[in-house]
Amino acid sequence: MGTLIGHVAPGFGFLLIGLWHLYNHTKLYSLHPRSYRFFPWFPAAKLRHLELFLIAAGSCASIAMELFIGPQRHQPLDPDLTIPSNHLHNFEHASISLTFLLYAAFAFTFDRTRPARPAAEPLTILAASAAFAQQLFLFHLHSSDHMGVEGQYHWLLQLVIAVSLITTLMGIGYPRSFSVGFVRSVSIGFQGIWFIVMGYALWTPALIPKGCFMNEEDGHYVVRCSSDEALHRAKSLANIEFSWSLAAVVSLSLLFYLLLSSRYVEKMEYSSIAKSTGEMETEEMDLEEERSSFLSLGKAMRNVDLER
Repeated sequence: MGTLIGHVAPGFGFLLIGLWHLYNHTKLYSLHPRSYRFFPWFPAAKLRHLELFLIAAGSCASIAMELFIGPQRHQPLDPDLTIPSNHLHNFEHASISLTFLLYAAFAFTFDRTRPARPAAEPLTILAASAAFAQQLFLFHLHSSDHMGVEGQYHWLLQLVIAVSLITTLMGIGYPRSFSVGFVRSVSIGFQGIWFIVMGYALWTPALIPKGCFMNEEDGHYVVRCSSDEALHRAKSLANIEFSWSLAAVVSLSLLFYLLLSSRYVEKMEYSSIAKSTGEMETEEMDLEEERSSFLSLGKAMRNVDLER
């Protein structure tokens, strides 16, 4: 991951997933505000598990790049099968990708298992939470320099990851909160944006802050500064970039909600007044069971697209 493409590629992945979730959460809440429910992933119209397949494919590609393609010997170990110091960060990045791969695999398995398990949805959310927790843990205790410019970018990234982790866990206790789903989607997209910003800011020579330079250390390039004043200035610039990015993400997310909510208007459901109380309670129970199923969610989304 310690390259331009190593940050930009996963950044686009996070951004794509974040936008996909933001679109679906906003669409579902706009159409069905009373029956809205938090979901950790969303089925696609043509290929139901496309999101999970993309997460799994991206994770596998990241692991292969970190452990087999990136290293000069195409394997990250020393001749005595120990992990050299210059490849510790490769194993850290691969461990993050492995956790996301496990999340995608178990989410797919839970969704395909019939009959559906009662705890499938909360356990899927826990698996997603574990992936974000692993990401936060390894970036917090990263083997790379914590004091330099890259460390400042990583510290700011941890703030966004923490929001993703907290809101994912809140999805278990507050499954009908649109705010939880909205903030989680925005935070995932913001992770992607910040990865892209890091990639260009730290590995594009023309964008290196004044007084700093790219230095090759242990087989990869890092940004070093010639003085404490230059380092302080570079960190301050990173903070400013983060604040501007945050303002842009919040503004665009709210604008996205306004535009999408005006396109998808709430669907009113009418029922006969003559229905008995018992019949209405039975229908409500059936409807609740349908809402808790990912399968019914996929069908509902396809029906909405057909009606349009």
